[in-house]
Amino acid sequence: MNKINGYTEEEAKSLVEYIWAGKQAGKTLTCLFESYGACHGRAKGSVRNYYYALMKNSNGDERVKKLLDGKALAVEEIREFTEEETDEALRKILAERSKGLSVRRAIANIAAGDAKLMLRLQNKYRNVLKKEPERIDRVAAELGLSGRTDRNFLKRRLESEINALYDRLAQSLKAENARLTEENIRLRRENDALRARMTFSRK
Repeated sequence: MNKINGYTEEEAKSLVEYIWAGKQAGKTLTCLFESYGACHGRAKGSVRNYYYALMKNSNGDERVKKLLDGKALAVEEIREFTEEETDEALRKILAERSKGLSVRRAIANIAAGDAKLMLRLQNKYRNVLKKEPERIDRVAAELGLSGRTDRNFLKRRLESEINALYDRLAQSLKAENARLTEENIRLRRENDALRARMTFSRK
């Protein structure tokens, strides 16, 4: 059977339908990735990465277009790192790590409180560590540092930290949505009370 980004077409359709139904019910993507993964024996991060890859191909792959037909599913556009930006990010991360800091702390220092930037940097470092570990060694050598590390351990730890960061962002969004909902209810009540007073004054 033909596959779409590693999933069978039936699996891809199942995921799209699941995400679509969940979004209609007001659930967050993070929650849906976790519950879908639990139901289908896949890691939450794996489901998330597949969904983002699927959305990335939504304009070029006719099979993906057909799957998404009539469904307003999307993700925030992710700006890819250029080659120069990738090397510069590695230099900054490795320079911070040379101070004895963990990757997470190094990236947190560079991001300076910007959670989305921190997530982008963590994802980029994780991907380079997985696909181009020699690139980290090269940049480290340019800085006069040792770039070799326990890569398997570091990849597992980064996966955990990335998932935790996604969860924190989702919780922040959920709290903001709750605040806006309460504000909307309060304004609606005030509007109803004002309308009632105006109606009473006309009698």
